Parts: sequence; structure tokens; C-alpha cells
Amino acid sequence: MTSTQPATSRPTTQEPSERAWDAVVVGAGPNGLVAANRLVDAGWRVLLLEAQETVGGAVRSDRDVHEDYVHDTFSSFYPLAGVSPTIRSFGLEEHGLVWRHAPAVLGHFVDDRWALLHRNRDVTAASLEAFAPGDGQAWLRLCEEWDLVGDQVVDGLLSPFPPVKAGVGLLARLPRAGGLELVRTLLTPALDLSRERFAGSGAQVLLAGNGGHSDIPLDAPGSGLMALMMSMMGQTVGFPVPEGGAGELAGALLSRFTAKGGRLRTSAEVRRILVSDGRTTGVETADGTRYDAPAVLADVAAPHLYGGLVAPEHLPERLHRRMRAFQIDPGTVKVDWALSGPVPWRVEPEHAPGTVHVADSVEEMTRALTQVHSGAVPARPFMLTGQMTTTDPSRSPAGTESFWAYTHVPQQVTSDAGESGSVAITGRWDHDENERFADRMQAEMERIAPGFGDRVVARRVLGPHEFEARDANLIGGALGGGTAQLHQQLVFRPVPGLGRAETPVRGLYLASASAHPGGGVHGACGNNAARAALAHARLGRLLPFRR
Repeated sequence: MTSTQPATSRPTTQEPSERAWDAVVVGAGPNGLVAANRLVDAGWRVLLLEAQETVGGAVRSDRDVHEDYVHDTFSSFYPLAGVSPTIRSFGLEEHGLVWRHAPAVLGHFVDDRWALLHRNRDVTAASLEAFAPGDGQAWLRLCEEWDLVGDQVVDGLLSPFPPVKAGVGLLARLPRAGGLELVRTLLTPALDLSRERFAGSGAQVLLAGNGGHSDIPLDAPGSGLMALMMSMMGQTVGFPVPEGGAGELAGALLSRFTAKGGRLRTSAEVRRILVSDGRTTGVETADGTRYDAPAVLADVAAPHLYGGLVAPEHLPERLHRRMRAFQIDPGTVKVDWALSGPVPWRVEPEHAPGTVHVADSVEEMTRALTQVHSGAVPARPFMLTGQMTTTDPSRSPAGTESFWAYTHVPQQVTSDAGESGSVAITGRWDHDENERFADRMQAEMERIAPGFGDRVVARRVLGPHEFEARDANLIGGALGGGTAQLHQQLVFRPVPGLGRAETPVRGLYLASASAHPGGGVHGACGNNAARAALAHARLGRLLPFRR
């Protein structure tokens, strides 16, 4: 909900100078942009600082692959933005944002046919029924269960921990949705859930593949909830994309922020969070400029915030100890292609999907993800791909395709599961290794789309080092700000005992994906941090700014 906090609640009592602010937001990724918007809505004087030349973090686009093609540098599809109360509350359509959808949400080519997830659940059910009689009705039953509790589940996950209101709402609806049986479903690993609910390979790969959007192993608790939530979001709001490129979403957030009086400075890398007597007093940038503020909201990965931006003496020893066990999620290799024509699928889908998962089976998917978690570079990587021109025709000339694929790789490579006769990937992820691994990914595309390579006009490979160079929060190419596995979620995120935006330094708030609820373009981490800062101001815990 949009804050209605009046301007009189501002923590400052005087008009600050150009270097004195009510709040400084560090990092203009989606969470930083959300936090900044929420604070200006409350009448605060907010400065947003971004180390890169442009805003957006992992929500950006460019024409670097080919001048005629728009490619999203990192993320592309935004179902979480579609269900996020925070994103929806901003009215970004008034700031130029236009959402586009592909004819079908998601496709998976398996057993020589397409399993399709469509926003029309009957179309989805018919697709899955073709794989195994009864799977269509089983899918519709799953949708009906989600209809009863889905909004409460999503609200609970995106609310500050503990989610009291959403939890009460969920408990009230549980009896009608199956009671303990539904709770069991939500806790069941994706691998087991897909096999328990469905007989055919089509529904199994759709469900399990959506579980593979996070780094939770498919045989671990939590993966089933991810699989179900992603599948049902695809069924209800789809996997929308911003018309013109992912950067248009960041641009709309920035336009709203500046229209309300917020100030942005790019190429302004924050090197130090200033602390005095246990509370923050502002920040200092790499060029030595100091910006004073009684509130700092850091859209910064936890290892960076607690590993240098805040001097060690300002943090309790227990936090240092617990951060040593902080687990980052796997790295990423992404390949962008400019194609001279549509992807030449071996069999054309009845409805063209925007997102395509590439793996022969649930078992092949599980094998690839297990290899990543064991430190091995996958022999046949499980890939998430995007047909962007199919989804948004503005992305490239008519008759062509702006296409990408990404896959996860280990943070620490111990072996290469690839063919023994080939040159092993060692984990250096230099230009040569990136290109060799991209060849492996392209070979997977060639199997299900013969002639794919013949349509490649240009190719770009972004490995773990390139990801981090473009966004310091993407440590080693990690997209989630830390593992999404249960041992580092909820009250355990980023370390046991926190679970909220507040930090041990008064007035400093963690607003990145390293905070609850974690990765994804939903804005909840930034919104939760802003809400915490506003609540503390109302309670008088932020002292008036002193000059």
C-alpha cells in the first residue's frame, strides 16, 4: 500500500543542504528504486546514489549485441512484479510503463511435443492432457486450490517477517483449501510434487522447471512452493515484460521518483557508511563527498554491507561470525543472440511461448542442478530461455528474434561434468571459458531447434565476472542475493536472528535481495526497508538531523 505518512513525520526539522538529506538510498536497483519511491511518498527528502552510470541494477537493457536488437542485460520476465502489491501501488503505467505478453507464458519441449503454460488455464490443461489422460483435470484442481490461498501466500512471502496479517488470512482459508493436505503440498519438494500430482512428462517438467527458477534443489523442501508459485503466477498474471526492454521498468520507477522531488546521482559509488555512537549519520562516496542523513537504506548485498561499507568496529562480533556462514547462490552464464529469423523449433508450438525451459526430462533437469550444487560444471545445463521479440515485437526487426538463455554454474568449480575429450571448464570464467561454455549451451539449443546456429547474427556471452562488473550485488554471477534455501530464508536471512530490514546500526536498513524475502523483482526488500525507516521515524527513534 502507498504510504500516507504526512510530511510532518520527516525526521528532519530544517530544510537540509545539498549534502544533508532525510534519507540516502544506496543503490538504484529495483529495491533501491522502490525504497526511494516509498520515502518520497511520505514527504522525505531522498537522495539516491548509484555506482553505475545508469540505474536499474539487474533490470536493464541495451543494444550492445546488435544495434537493431534490444537485449535485457540480466532479468527479462516479471511475474513477481505482476503480483507485487508494492509495484502495483506505484501506478507505473502513468510513467510510461507498458506490459507485454507472449501468446503463451512458458513452454517445455519434451517427448517430441510441447507442454505449454497459458494464461487460459483450460488451454494449459488441454496441453497437459495430451501427455497423460487425467493430467488436465489434475492441473485444474491445483489451480482451484491456489485460487483459495494464493494471494495470502504471496502477501505473506512479500511482507515483513513475521507476516501476521497474511498468516491469519491463510489460516482462515486453509480448511476450504484442503487443510493439512495443502500445507503438505506447499512443503513437498518439487521433484516429489510433480510426480505425485501428475502422470505425464508434460506437467512434470512444467512444474519442476518452475521450481528451477531458484537455487533450491528440486528434491529439497521449499522447491515445491517455488514451483507452485511460479506456475500459478504464470497462470494468473503471466510472465509480463516491459515494452521496449527491461530498462523501461527501472526507467518508470526513476521517473516517478524524480517527479515527486527525489534526487539521483549516478557514477557515485558509496565507499563507507558513516556511523557515530551506534547510529548512521550518512555515507561517503569514492570521491570523498559526504552526504549526511539520519537514515541510510542500502540496496547492497549483505557481504558488501557487512564486509566493508560498515567498519567492523561498528558491528557486533556475533554478526561477523554468522556472516562467515552466509551462503551465496550459484553463479550464472547468460548468452544473448540476435537471430535473423525465429527460433527454428523442431516442432512448432501451437502457441508461441515467451519463456522456454530446456531439458529432456525432470531427471535431466535434476541431474544438471545437482551437478551445480556439487561444484561440477553441468555437462548438459538446464537452461531458461526467452523469446523476447515473440513477447514484445519492439525488441527487433520484423521476422527476427531477440533471444537469450541463461544457466547456473558453481560459485566454486571443482570439476567439469562435460565430455572427457573436451577442454575442461576450470572456473576461471575468462573469455575462452565463457565462449566454450556458451558453445555447450548453443549445442543444447541446436538439438531442439536444428539450424539455430545458422540464424545467429551476433552473440554475447556474460559470465560470472561480467555480471559482477555490471552490478556489484551479483557476486560471482549470483542473481538472488544469497541462497533461497530454507536455512537462509525468513528469520535466517541474511543471518539467524535478523529476518527484517533493521541492522545492528540504528538508522541503517538492509534493502537488497540479501534481506527477507530474497531475490526477484517484487520490490519487497526495498519496501520493507522503507516501511521500517518510516515506522522508526514515527516512534521518534530517528533524532532530528543535526548540522
